[in-house]
Amino acid sequence: MQSMTGKRGLIMGVANERSIAWGIAKALADAGAELAFTYQGDAFGKRVEPLAASVGSNTLIDVDVTNDESMDLAFNTVKDKWGSLDFVVHAIAYSDKNELTGRFINTTRANFGHSLGISCYSFIDVAKRASELMPNGGSLITLTYGGSNRVTPNYNVMGVAKAALESSVRYLANDLGPQGIRVNAISPGPMKTLAGAAIGGARKTYRHTEENAPLRSNATLEAVGGTAVYLASDAGAFTSGEIIHVDGGFHVLGMPQQEHL
Repeated sequence: MQSMTGKRGLIMGVANERSIAWGIAKALADAGAELAFTYQGDAFGKRVEPLAASVGSNTLIDVDVTNDESMDLAFNTVKDKWGSLDFVVHAIAYSDKNELTGRFINTTRANFGHSLGISCYSFIDVAKRASELMPNGGSLITLTYGGSNRVTPNYNVMGVAKAALESSVRYLANDLGPQGIRVNAISPGPMKTLAGAAIGGARKTYRHTEENAPLRSNATLEAVGGTAVYLASDAGAFTSGEIIHVDGGFHVLGMPQQEHL
């Protein structure tokens, strides 16, 4: 594994020990990185605090990505503590779970705007603020999913939000490239997380991809974490604008495997 010794990064979006953001945080910490964490609200803060402590971090910042003052405070806290950043992991997304079942056509105007704002615009806002703390370049990583470009039952408005997020990755990579800042997304397959459980039919989707992926397996937190270490480390110095799939190869399929037809 690439060394992250001497590098400092902000992890945004850890929900609990099963979240993808935590798998990434643990891998980065194991590789030697120094971490700070954000959370939203006391309930998540209580979950994140012992996890952060387990990797030697006591920097936890309560932040609401829809509020400019909250975001200002968060990045000023990081600036005051470290002065600069080497990487940010953005693992933040949201939709009303009542609209993650049934038909996409029933998406409400309010939830569409809210979902796109939190799931996509927040990354653009994070990138702008973080880039100001990266005078020597750095790495910005976000999380997406294959429902961005292929219809996935019940994923609905989140598919549209992730498609916008992936497009944002490309535009941000172009904007920030002259500053030596790389921007990439990791696209795991379905994983048993708190966020994934909110999507209707999640268990069936998980089982389907596990049975049909070329590797006959869904990704592990360790695998996603290892990919993030590559992207955040010097080994990923010339990788930018990419959507890297960590899904057992499921994204290459046009049909289920023959035994499941």
